[in-house]
Amino acid sequence: MQIKSIEFRKLRIKLSGTFKVAFGEINYLDNVLVKVTTDDGITGFGEAAPLVFVTGETVESILAVLEILRPMLIGLNPLAVDQIHAKMNGVLHGNSSARCAIDLALYDIHGKALGKPVYQILGGGGGVVMNDVTIGIADPEEMARSAKYYVEEKGFRILKIKVGLNPNEDIRAIRLIREKVGYKVHLRVDANQGYSVSEAVGILEPFRELGVEAIEQCLPEWDFEGAAYVRAKARGIQLMLDESIHGPQDAVRACKLGAADILNIKLMKCGGLYPAEQINAVAAANGVTCMVGCMIETRLSLTAGLSFVAAKSNVTEADCDSFMYYDDTQTGVTGGFTSEGSVFRLKDAPGFGVEVDF
Repeated sequence: MQIKSIEFRKLRIKLSGTFKVAFGEINYLDNVLVKVTTDDGITGFGEAAPLVFVTGETVESILAVLEILRPMLIGLNPLAVDQIHAKMNGVLHGNSSARCAIDLALYDIHGKALGKPVYQILGGGGGVVMNDVTIGIADPEEMARSAKYYVEEKGFRILKIKVGLNPNEDIRAIRLIREKVGYKVHLRVDANQGYSVSEAVGILEPFRELGVEAIEQCLPEWDFEGAAYVRAKARGIQLMLDESIHGPQDAVRACKLGAADILNIKLMKCGGLYPAEQINAVAAANGVTCMVGCMIETRLSLTAGLSFVAAKSNVTEADCDSFMYYDDTQTGVTGGFTSEGSVFRLKDAPGFGVEVDF
């Protein structure tokens, strides 16, 4: 089997409203869909979802990188994932979501060639995942209303709350959310690098009293030592790193310094499922668990992320919910999974089980 052709096109995803986090506001995102076809007619699909302040990429840079990669990869065996990643790494620095798009298409082909869903190719048995839903930064009363809606109307039992702009307002938001949803709902918060060390330490006790189970990326992505200091001060709250973890080398550093209890793996941030396995292996070997998160993505790459969660026992959390923040019909991508509240079920179909209007 050989790669015969590689095609790609831009996709604009317009959000239903403004999504606000500590480092900015998002109204839309330009992604890239990739189609890889083999000489025996198997087609695999991948996706790049750049976020310039996380991956350093734009849609234009991704399209340029894919133009570089296309002639290098045509003629190669799409099942030789290690070899293809080595070739990409040999000519690229960073460009993680561009590499992810190729990676996902290879795994989609692999699953279709074997007639198995990707989560089974990765080693998983069951295709059921417990997923959270994210509440963006807004007026604390509005955040509490949103939390109540997702719990009572949509059936979610795990909430991820964006914080990081104002510690006092963050505490007020979490307190109001607790009043609305009670203490049976799991809460974690994500500061997106918004706190200083002193702010992060100071907010630990109020969050603990409100039943917050985990705090994600308190500090700037480069401050591993500060993260380790904050973690040493935490009692009963797990500390998670996200923007700090781009590849297995970052995972090694975090584990050596004792900077995290959980590592957030994002396929767009690390380069796909193949490097995600490396990060998870480092974490597991050091007694650290993982979560899989997402950017603003279609069901294609979200299915890939959920497949990884379903396949790996050390990946204990899922944050793959961004399809809920836009009109799903605009993407031309369907299938992959079904959801009922926090319970997500992957389709038992070859590859990712998605249909792509390409």
